[in-house]
Amino acid sequence: MLKNKPDMLLTIAIFSLLIIGVVMVYSASAIWADYKFNDTFYFAKRQLLFATLGIIAMIVVMNIPYLTWKTYAKPILLICFILLIGVLIPGIGMVRGGARSWIGVGAFSIQPAEFMKLGLIIFLSTYLASNQKYITSFKKGFLPSLLLVFVAFGLIMLQPDLGTGVVLVLTCLIMIFVAGAKISHFVGLGILGLIGFLGLIISAPYRINRITAFLNPWEDPLGNGFQIIQSLYAIGPGGLMGLGLGQSLQKFFYLPEPHNDFIFAILAEELGFIGGTFVLLLFLLLLWRGIRVALGAPDTFGSLLGLGIVGMISLQVMINISVVIGLIPVTGITLPFLSYGGSSLTLTLLSIGILLNISRYARL
Repeated sequence: MLKNKPDMLLTIAIFSLLIIGVVMVYSASAIWADYKFNDTFYFAKRQLLFATLGIIAMIVVMNIPYLTWKTYAKPILLICFILLIGVLIPGIGMVRGGARSWIGVGAFSIQPAEFMKLGLIIFLSTYLASNQKYITSFKKGFLPSLLLVFVAFGLIMLQPDLGTGVVLVLTCLIMIFVAGAKISHFVGLGILGLIGFLGLIISAPYRINRITAFLNPWEDPLGNGFQIIQSLYAIGPGGLMGLGLGQSLQKFFYLPEPHNDFIFAILAEELGFIGGTFVLLLFLLLLWRGIRVALGAPDTFGSLLGLGIVGMISLQVMINISVVIGLIPVTGITLPFLSYGGSSLTLTLLSIGILLNISRYARL
């Protein structure tokens, strides 16, 4: 039954994270923006624009019945695959940071892999809900879902973008598992996945360098270990209360592009353990309410769709913060709602709009 209002606690968590994100993007990027563009507000203004567009998209989608996405799941997935193929074509795809992951649209650019994450969640929710009776069958349920996921993963790896690919695969595997797939199927998949993952690492020297830098960053402090060392140098001095908003030292060209993947390090430096913990609690609130919404959805499609969206965001948070504090190697994953970025922020807010619409029908 439709409720008049979306889940309030989920909405509060989202807008709180957005506000913190815009403030921290300004604080982390002001020095870099002034040096590069002679405008300390350059990145902050663009982040505010992306957030505004994302909020508009979120509000629009929040008022579209979530079952509508089930109807258009196939066309959406097809468009996502076309974009993923298009980005690989020279002249269409743009190379940044060694990866051909962007398509230029006027003064802005989009990242097709971000669209694919949401598109695949929508399609997989539709497929699994319609074929749930076959999910325990390897050939009829598990394998078709898996093949689709790994085709998308393969196209993303051609860019290459291992971090986004890992988030996509893990999100989809969670959805398949919750839909009722046998654990025995995942055991075999885990062995093959481990072998494949090792192959991907060995095939690219820069990935091996990231692994060695993770194990001992001080072995090459001015090279492969530089970024993680500077991140830890930011987090350490933050202490309990932080140095104060705007008082970071690492953003003075020590930590490369601190407003992107490593923005949590600057947040911890300026706002301390208390500030970092508050942000983590907001993400936990989002996770809790998101799971409640998914579990309370009136049908299997809504449950899987909600779970996929929450899983995607939560995995990105866990991976990003794990990288920033040195628990895992650098992956290039942004922190949802906080890191600077157009495609990521807009698509994340659009996804939240779908989740908020599900909450209007859910039994909470």
